[in-house]
Amino acid sequence: MKNTNYPTNKLCLQVVAMPADTNPSGDIFGGWILSQMDIAGGVFCRSIVKSRVVTVSIESTEFKTPVFVGDTLSCHVSLLKIGTTSIKIHIEAWVNRGFDEDNHIKATEGVFTFVKVDKNGTPLKIKK
Repeated sequence: MKNTNYPTNKLCLQVVAMPADTNPSGDIFGGWILSQMDIAGGVFCRSIVKSRVVTVSIESTEFKTPVFVGDTLSCHVSLLKIGTTSIKIHIEAWVNRGFDEDNHIKATEGVFTFVKVDKNGTPLKIKK
């Protein structure tokens, strides 16, 4: 059954969950999922500001479904706001189970804020 809620915003990362990413129960660590979302957000924001960015905040996330070894995790990103030095984005992490390309389940979502910085970590203005 095709999930019509699957996002159409920018796909920034796809990765297969591996055994090394699990807890003792065999579920993928939530921290691993957040890390993948953070990487996707960094890729997205770097493409906008053409510079280094760092994560400064993650608004609340709720894990809606476990992620298992062999699942493909896809992170989709959309722009919410560009500030003076920061970019606020929305990231959705979706899971594809098995080999059915239409079997997508939302794992989690969150709002991340990144700041454009120089090589010393000093915030830089974003040219709009």
